[in-house]
Amino acid sequence: MIVTAIPCLNDNYAYLVECQETNARALVDASETAPIVAGVGDKTFGAIWSTHHHFDHVGGNEEVAAHFKVREIVGHVSDRGRIPGQTRFVEDAETFALGSLHVRVLHIPGHTLGAVGYLVTDTKKGESAIFTGDTLFLAGCGRMFEGTPPMMNRSLAKLAALPPATRVYCGHEYTEANLRFAAHVEPDNTKITARSGRPSPTVPGTIGEELETNPFFRVRSATIRKTLGISATADDAEAFGAIRTAKDSFK
Repeated sequence: MIVTAIPCLNDNYAYLVECQETNARALVDASETAPIVAGVGDKTFGAIWSTHHHFDHVGGNEEVAAHFKVREIVGHVSDRGRIPGQTRFVEDAETFALGSLHVRVLHIPGHTLGAVGYLVTDTKKGESAIFTGDTLFLAGCGRMFEGTPPMMNRSLAKLAALPPATRVYCGHEYTEANLRFAAHVEPDNTKITARSGRPSPTVPGTIGEELETNPFFRVRSATIRKTLGISATADDAEAFGAIRTAKDSFK
């Protein structure tokens, strides 16, 4: 599996996913046309996989599809009418193939109600990658525009349960800002310090790194709870909500 990150807009990423065995390809999140045309070059791909309906992830869908003669635009069934050009309406746990690669859809609502991740696995090599859109960022997570803390916490728990070596490809380059917040709420975590200062692009990360450094995966951390005044008896969703509120106002 080859994944090419294509910077779009101010800090978005689109991704070209390639099966090396068959040359089958798909594009994740067609944000805008020009950088995708430049980044893909003379290659072709057969589908656009949209992670959610926000314009900075789907604004180029129809123009990109027309340019590359793509007939399939994939998104969650609940995003019908909100994803431009959508032709395929997938649900949680649905699977399909990209050449010899196995793809499983994960419904991960919270940022939006129709947010999905695409888990791509090369079963022969034992490698996997998850494309998380704006649900999970490296060292952070998206704001809850349509969901609730319990909903978002469940979605992140689903991602946290993936194998630690799973590579994480997220929708934006927010890593350094996220790590500053992580260091603020968990100052005794040396793995956060070690992860800081990497040049862009910081993608991909891994689920294992997120388990060690992402405050939204670490809602049970005694240090985070002490820093933010979260009760030791608060459940995971309540702690998540408090951490998300703190991040929203962090400068």
